[in-house]
Parts: sequence; C-alpha cells; structure tokens
Amino acid sequence: MLVIRLVSGPAGPDALVLPVRPGGPDSPDSPAAPASSAQLVPTAVPPGDDVRDEAAAVLPAARLTGSAGEVRQHLRPGGSPSRLWLLGVGDGDERDWRTAGAALARAAKDETQITIALPAEATTALRGLAEGLLLGSYRFRLTEAGGRPALAEVEVLVDDPDALAGTLAAARATAETTRLARDLTNMPSSTKNPEWFAAQVAEAASGRPDLHLRVRGPEELAAEGFGGILAVGGGSASGPRLVELDWRPEGARTHVVLVGKGITFDTGGISIKPVPAMKLMRKDMAGAAAVIAATLGAAELRLPVRVTTLAPLAENMVSGSAFRPGDVIRHYGGLTSESTNSDAEGRLVLADALAYAVRELKPDLLVDLATLTGANAVALGKRHAALYSENDALAAGMLDAITAAGERAWRMPLADDYVEYLASDVADLHSSPAQGAGSVVAALYLREFTGDLRDRWVHLDMSAPSWSDDTHGELVKGATGWGVRGLLRWLATLG
Repeated sequence: MLVIRLVSGPAGPDALVLPVRPGGPDSPDSPAAPASSAQLVPTAVPPGDDVRDEAAAVLPAARLTGSAGEVRQHLRPGGSPSRLWLLGVGDGDERDWRTAGAALARAAKDETQITIALPAEATTALRGLAEGLLLGSYRFRLTEAGGRPALAEVEVLVDDPDALAGTLAAARATAETTRLARDLTNMPSSTKNPEWFAAQVAEAASGRPDLHLRVRGPEELAAEGFGGILAVGGGSASGPRLVELDWRPEGARTHVVLVGKGITFDTGGISIKPVPAMKLMRKDMAGAAAVIAATLGAAELRLPVRVTTLAPLAENMVSGSAFRPGDVIRHYGGLTSESTNSDAEGRLVLADALAYAVRELKPDLLVDLATLTGANAVALGKRHAALYSENDALAAGMLDAITAAGERAWRMPLADDYVEYLASDVADLHSSPAQGAGSVVAALYLREFTGDLRDRWVHLDMSAPSWSDDTHGELVKGATGWGVRGLLRWLATLG
C-alpha cells in the first residue's frame, strides 16, 4: 500500500505538487484575475520563487479552475523539480482535499515518488488528502495481469511533522480498515464462505490488545437458539457462523453494539433471484465487513469506547435442506416469524443478532448495517444509505459523522402505518410482507427485536452505496467499504 510520510523540506527533485484553488475578481492573490482562473494556495513550506512564478504563469494556459480533483502536469526539462503537478482543491474543506488526493493518486500512478506541499493550517487538508490518496489508489485483483501503479511513496511538506503525526495516523487507520472492508466484499464467493470470513477476522484481530473474538459454529448456534441464522444457512454445504468481536478498552464508559448482515452469497434460496440480480451477490456481506473493519479501526485508534460487533454469517443457497417460503422460524429469545420469501433472508439473521445483543450484551447503543433492500436504491439512488431511528439526537449525530467522513445517508421515517403488515396468522411476526414501502417495512421488522433499546437504535440500509459502478472521488469500481469511515467518526465522538 502507498506510503505517506510527513516532511518539513526540501521538496524532492522529480515531482512537486502545488495546490490551487478557484480564483476570480475577488481573489486576494490577483484582483484582476478572470473569474475562470485558478490561484496558487499559499503553502507552509513555499516552493522556490522560480517554481512559484512558473506555476503562476502556467495556470491561465492550463485553463484550471481550481475545482477539487483537477490535475495538470507541467514538464520542466533541466529544472528541479523536473515535473510540476497542479492540483485543484476547491474550497479546501476535507471533502475537497479527499477528492483531490484520490484524483492525484490516479493521475500520478506512473510516478514512483511525489512531494505535496500543504497550507500552513494543514490538519483538515492532511486528513482529506491522505484518505483520498489511500482510497483512490485502491485496487482489487486476484491476478497480477495489467501491472500495479508505480506510485509507492508520497512526501507531504508541512511546517511541523510531529504536530500532524496523529492526524496522519487517524487517516491511515481509517483508510486501511476501509480497504479491508473493500477486500472482504470484493472477494468472490467461490472463496468467501462463512468459515473463510471468520478466519479473516481471526487473522486481522490476532495479537491486538483488548480485542476478544468468539466464533460460534452450527452446533453452538443450534444449542443457543439462533434459529434465523440456522434457517438461512441451512441450504448450504458451508455452515453458518456468528462472529463476535469485542473491543474492550480499560475505562470505557459507553458500550456500543454494531451488527452487520453477513450473507456471503445470496441466491435468493427457493425464492431464487433472476441471474442479473444474483451476479453481484458476493457483496451481500458488506454490512458485516464494515462493522468488523470499524471495530478493528477503533482498536487501532485506541478509541475509549467499548465496541462489540456481531456478524451473523450465512450462505443463502438452494438445496433439499433450504428453508421454504411459509416456514416459521424461532429466533434467539423466542420470537417467531413467518417468512414467505426466502430472498428476504438478511433480516432473519439480523433479528437473531439484535435479540442476542439486547438480551445478553445490554449495550448503551445499538447500530446495525445491512445491504438489506433494493428499495434503498429506488428511494435514494446509488450513493445514499437509508437511516432509521426513533432518537432524533442519535440520528443527527450519526448523520453528522457520516457526512464529515465523506459518506452519505438520509434519514427515513419509521412509519407506523405499515406495522399492521407485520401481522402473521401463524407466528408472532411476518418477516416478508409484500405490502408497504420495502425498506421501511424491513426496518420496522428489525425494530421488533430491539426490546428496551428501541429508542437507542439506528438501522442503516446501505445496499446501494456499498457498491460503485464507476470511479468517482475516492471510490473505485466495486466495493466501497461504505460505513467504516462514518462509524469511526461517530465512535470517536462517544469517548
């Protein structure tokens, strides 16, 4: 992975990156500049006068506007540095620097080392830039064909490297755990089954102080009454698992339980999906990947909050032992639900984990992430998760953290109008009614398993933003790792 180092100077001899911002008639740098031109951003370690003057002269000819993510290269034969990169950073907020970092990582992929000069007040810029560089340069391939980017090292010019070391460490931990979530989600299901996923968690958690791992297999799940996980995983030759990963720092005053849906492949079961809807179902465990990665990130950052993550893992397959439409499932804790659609399986495994969290773990706050419904994308498009909560302050805090981290979510209503659709003639609940708004009804069903934590619970339906169909900003085509960054920002506010 790309190495980022903080330095106070001098710039390397080969490639120097200078940030530029939108200019215009009101620009203090050049009051007469045309509105479409860009201006150099003053940096903590200024370049030589010759370099700065040359860069300023190049800007109008390069037709840069300074918007975040614009990149231009200028060759300087015989000069030092020999290549000058001009990088648009927009208004200079963290999101714009993140976009700029990602764009630079892609544009300068053939460089081996570059130096970037940051402004004097660099905390925001460094956090965004580092995350953008590390996430924008992400690449998942199971073959070496096509080669790898040459860019291996980035030096960041600041006036006080020691003062910014913590900011860089936070950005690096956030990006590394987001990349882990992407890796887990991108992995083909020919490799990725519940046992494999649990083994990856064990490897990642090994040797980390104050992290505790328990993995339940099929026999333990049966003995303890996890009927939803067993039902969904019953049709597969790869048995289900329940991963419980606990970050337990000394002195923590708040305990949060994170639950993530972990369907390692979803055929739809007997209610089988059409092929176009099935081909990307290796991503149906993105919620589990996000909460596991966020917990590892909390441990890496030593956040002073206890975090217990539950990842119910199952492969929803078609076989003689698959659960049937119309089956009644007894969940952990005793509630029963009728399922008339085996493709509504995610809520069944989540119900078990939520009920277990409420009954046995008794946390202060409960959050679940799940690639739960296609209705998420119908309502909000491809880039927003749907957030549900009855607690206004909790919802606002989570939304603020998600936005600050560069992710997107929108609060949706828990409309009691639809509760009647959860009624069943043969069970306590109907888990897969055909009436009502799909994402809302699924959230209402999960709410039935939150018990005394109903007013301290957040549900995030993140099916849509868990996968990107193209490259934009810090996202690349494929798994996005959505939720890791937002959760880490939110957890950091609880200590």
